[in-house]
Amino acid sequence: MHAFDVLGDPVRRRILELLAGGECSSGEVTAVIQGEFGISQPAVSQHLRVLRDNGFARVRAEGTRRLYAVEPAPLREVDLWLERFRGFWNQRLDALGTELARGKRERRTTHRPADTTDDPKET
Repeated sequence: MHAFDVLGDPVRRRILELLAGGECSSGEVTAVIQGEFGISQPAVSQHLRVLRDNGFARVRAEGTRRLYAVEPAPLREVDLWLERFRGFWNQRLDALGTELARGKRERRTTHRPADTTDDPKET
């Protein structure tokens, strides 16, 4: 399965987000995913298996519990592939930053407090 096929599923992306916060038991993952997506425990287990079989997650046994964690290597490969496209959004983000700075500068110059020395009440 191609990396983007694995990551294309919102449930699997959410599982990876959970695992990015640190190792989680399959029960913890299942509780969150069932609450957010309303899918069954076997369906969550299947998503965990797809992540594991495709190298995006690793599992270790601790007694009867199964603890899952992110495996970063496939994500690095995705990041490297995306690198060639970063220029498209970096230019736009730079332009957005320029526009935000210009807007702040304009607000400062047009909304300065009035100089009270010219107040007719003081003369």
